[in-house]
Amino acid sequence: MSPLSSATNLRPWLRKAAVLLLAIGLLYVALIAVMLTRQESLLFYPVKLPADFRFDKPDVFERKLEVPGATLSALHLRQANAKGLIFFLHGNAGNLDIWLPSTEFYRRAGYDLFMMDYRGFGKSTGHIESEAQLHADVRAAWDTVAPEYAGRPIVIYGRSLGSGLATKLASEVEAAQLILVSPYSSFVQLGKDHFPWVPSFATRYPMRTDEWLTRVSEPVLLIHGAQDTLVSVKHSEALKAGHPAADLIVLPQAGHEDVHTFPAYTYSLLLKLADLAAAH
Repeated sequence: MSPLSSATNLRPWLRKAAVLLLAIGLLYVALIAVMLTRQESLLFYPVKLPADFRFDKPDVFERKLEVPGATLSALHLRQANAKGLIFFLHGNAGNLDIWLPSTEFYRRAGYDLFMMDYRGFGKSTGHIESEAQLHADVRAAWDTVAPEYAGRPIVIYGRSLGSGLATKLASEVEAAQLILVSPYSSFVQLGKDHFPWVPSFATRYPMRTDEWLTRVSEPVLLIHGAQDTLVSVKHSEALKAGHPAADLIVLPQAGHEDVHTFPAYTYSLLLKLADLAAAH
């Protein structure tokens, strides 16, 4: 067979290979476009509640926070002679009714609780449009409730999604303690963990907990489950490495969703809260 005929026979295969590569490239671009345009639906899983839904929890009062373009729903547990306040920022799914099934822990600790639903969650109106908007809403909630506890310790608590929001807030305001449960070092790194094929520039919510934590002056407590498959414990270890003064508690048998069910979690928090109250 002559070189010419060999080249002729290869051309159909080269064309097929080129078409296949083009198709793969177009599919990749389409997937990146979906990541960019529909990122909120991939990150947030709100569960709506009817506008007339009633939170039937003793001593828990519903509050409404007006923010640009939305009204946020929040719950505020008020107790007589409360030692302080836990400003709680929850995860990326559910609503206040799911996140606050019981107030027993807070009563036992002697602390009031303030917890808000993000836009589109529960009875909160609107929808999340950007990371900056999330931070602005959290700050508006803080500015509303924090002055009510002047002179008493306020703990900023963030779990999962809320851990980044809590850290950013703690880097800007004065609080007695920052507690992060199942935190991520950043959404950029979290994206690399689960979708290594997605370029970093496609992450519209970078959520750089690692950078904000370096500017936090409050004491920091990190709690993470060693069996967490959603946010690896390596994220807390990285945060600890970047902020050596932080305390890190790893629960060997805990995962992402059940970390709060372990006695070591409850004991650690109660001890920390008692120490804060004694110091004030």
